[in-house]
Amino acid sequence: MKNEQQIKFLESKRLYLRPVEIEDANMIFTTLWDREARRLTGTQKVFSRQGVHQWIESVTLDSSRLDLLICLQENDEPIGDIAMMEIDHVNQNAIVRIAIFEKENWGKGYGTEAMSLLLDYGFHILNVHRIELEVFSYNVRAKKSYEKLGFKQEGILRDKLYYDGEFHDSIMMSVLKNEFKNRST
Repeated sequence: MKNEQQIKFLESKRLYLRPVEIEDANMIFTTLWDREARRLTGTQKVFSRQGVHQWIESVTLDSSRLDLLICLQENDEPIGDIAMMEIDHVNQNAIVRIAIFEKENWGKGYGTEAMSLLLDYGFHILNVHRIELEVFSYNVRAKKSYEKLGFKQEGILRDKLYYDGEFHDSIMMSVLKNEFKNRST
């Protein structure tokens, strides 16, 4: 897809978010096997290329979610993915998740920047009031990023994840529209 005109659905100075396309399947498949990224996201499932193809086809048809790739403005390189799921227009809430693929892109603020774009879209275009997520207790960097965006800890789901022979807590966090709007970043 390098030579085609990229769709830039949501943009910031360094990043843009674009829809996931079937042509992205091989790249996504490869990223699903990074050991540390799997640990941070709690991923234990075994994926096949065909399964990734089917997943892309299903999410692009699901109106209750929005799945996007995070790309660098400078070279159109996909560096992660982000999603807003279970979008509930009646109760005005949704769930988000994010993953930055390669370690060399961690700690540069890309995740916070991409999540800010998605939250802004959710609050101001989709008109949701509350957005939530779960983060595992050992993912301290992600928790700090979410706090910068106005997320507050709501509770702890004790021993929710069993990974590498140990149980880990999952931290429930959410941000309300006015908290995102009034954050001090």
